[in-house]
Amino acid sequence: MGLVGQALVTDSGSLLPLGFWSAVAVWVERPQVVNKRLCGARLEAPGRPARGQAHEPEEGAVSAERHPPGAGLDGAGCGDQAPEAPWDPDPHVEHLFRSLISADKEVQHFLRGALVEKQPEAGPQPEVILRTLIPKPSAPRPMPALAKEMVVKDVFNGTVTFLPLEGEQHLKVKKSNIYQIQLRHNKDEEWCLSIVAFSPERWDSDGIIYPKSSWLGKDLLSRLARWSVENKKNGFTSTLSLIPLRKYSQVYQELKEKYREMVKVWPEVTDPEKFVYEDVAIATYLLVLWEEERAKKGIIEKQSFVDLGCGNGLLVHILSNEGHPGRGIDVRRRKIWSMYGPQTQLEEGAVRPNDSYLFPDVDWLIGNHSDELTPWIPVIAARSSYSCCYFVLPCCFFDFAGKYSRRQSKKTQYREYLDFIKEVGFTCGFHVEEDCLRIPSTKRVCLIGKSRSYPATEEALVDKQRTQYIENRQCCTGIPHSEDSPHSSSGSTIETNDCDRHPYLSCLSGEPPQGHLPENERKVPQEDGIWINGFQPRDKIEQVRNCASLPRDFVDHIVLKVANLLLNGKQQNLKEQAFEGSSKTWNRGVVNGRVYIRDWREEKNTKKNQPEAKRRLSSEAFKTRLCWFFMHHPDGCSLTSESCSYAHGTQELRQSQTLKKIKQIH
Repeated sequence: MGLVGQALVTDSGSLLPLGFWSAVAVWVERPQVVNKRLCGARLEAPGRPARGQAHEPEEGAVSAERHPPGAGLDGAGCGDQAPEAPWDPDPHVEHLFRSLISADKEVQHFLRGALVEKQPEAGPQPEVILRTLIPKPSAPRPMPALAKEMVVKDVFNGTVTFLPLEGEQHLKVKKSNIYQIQLRHNKDEEWCLSIVAFSPERWDSDGIIYPKSSWLGKDLLSRLARWSVENKKNGFTSTLSLIPLRKYSQVYQELKEKYREMVKVWPEVTDPEKFVYEDVAIATYLLVLWEEERAKKGIIEKQSFVDLGCGNGLLVHILSNEGHPGRGIDVRRRKIWSMYGPQTQLEEGAVRPNDSYLFPDVDWLIGNHSDELTPWIPVIAARSSYSCCYFVLPCCFFDFAGKYSRRQSKKTQYREYLDFIKEVGFTCGFHVEEDCLRIPSTKRVCLIGKSRSYPATEEALVDKQRTQYIENRQCCTGIPHSEDSPHSSSGSTIETNDCDRHPYLSCLSGEPPQGHLPENERKVPQEDGIWINGFQPRDKIEQVRNCASLPRDFVDHIVLKVANLLLNGKQQNLKEQAFEGSSKTWNRGVVNGRVYIRDWREEKNTKKNQPEAKRRLSSEAFKTRLCWFFMHHPDGCSLTSESCSYAHGTQELRQSQTLKKIKQIH
């Protein structure tokens, strides 16, 4: 037995010991938060959900492959929350536990608190669960084997012990990898967290399920110590809580390999790695979710879908390629659309909330960062058919007509907006579920409506409630009602407290509908059938707020005038700087001693630490444009031709690699 690591913490907020157990719950139920080579864990204790009890800490953006370091505990609570719910006893697990350790006195002693100075007190029986650790697959290697552990939680003595199991038919404890996490109160506000290994000299590290023992004492212990005394709650659910983790991990790796080439040929100005891997992760989630739905309903035919506000269309492309019939609609065509091929159906048009835009034959509506359509998607799904479901990933904050205005100062704007979209779903008659995706975005909470809270015979009554809800919000905005609409509840009274319940916002004027849909999904009512006045879809032509839309000759003329002003300004006695590999004096030009031209020799060393994606993009753009300084500066470029990313003369110009790859595809 040996001490692997120890950390002293100061509990000035009276968060311990409850904060400790909340931190331990994250490690037990969400181990991938710390060990990035794990996909997750499955807890096998009947009566207790396998997911959702512990919530991993939140820390802004994450990547599709890498979960964030913990910054505080949400949901599970710290200090002011009720104690962690006890793990429900499983007679089979309890019997297995007793049979495994009954003849081993050393393990029994270790369970009672190894290296404890005073004799542990007799208390309630410890709680025991069986957990399965799910490793993250790493292509092209085969999926690593799962690993089972007994987790013994002794709240009375402040210890949690992990007993690895090995064998197929006859399980036995792998004694070399037993370890224990302990909490001890020293004095006043000082507490001590320790990790002790049963046999540190025989620790068997596989680099995946079990890193080196030093990792336990450094990485894991530091996280647990920090989380234990942090009182940060974000109110969000656990990641991937509605789907099986092992299946998600397998499908994600397959899709990542299949579509990784998209990164190299991405023609948009957006970051290719972020958008490609984010859409791969979202597609993975939907594919697994839909597979689970088919298994539950006993159907074979794959679900159909429509992606409203599909943007670059990659999500539609992936889902279609994986066998799901569907299409995407967006107000503005993207350059990348032409690269997908005819099997990916993408349509340019504005979707508006009215009777002309219903989808009675579609299984799922998708809103992936759908902006002004986000609050309407539950409504459109509900009115399309009783069986229509929806998936929304809210990003920008829109109400039914215009920007969303927050009213709750006790919540973050993001949390408040999610609650609003959930409220819309509930009002439309859906059972709304919430989950967190593994995507490189700070807005990664999705809302899902896949079942109704009312029988189909009550559709007309529930639709009146939807209409009333929308009209109540119109009352707050001052937008005139659409009395010609078949869904309008003219004559109904709207109490003032209805307006007080809902945030208000300013309305925007709309343009005549320009979207187009197939005839089998368009209703052509006798009247307009609009559901709200003031809805404004995005402009077909994206507004540009910089110089990109100005004539190139005009921009060049202004740049030259500014540069000449600087170069002809009164020179100051600036100290000359020595640069590695260059002693060249170069005129920066100065105005009032404060404004001058950047000397790119100063930036040369900083680029060495750029992320791989940016370095690759820089290499693909290397020498594809003429160097402005070489062409116009009296001293030429401060960099040598070998160091400068731009061409020193037309003889150095080369074709853009992105354009070359696009031409090869066509």
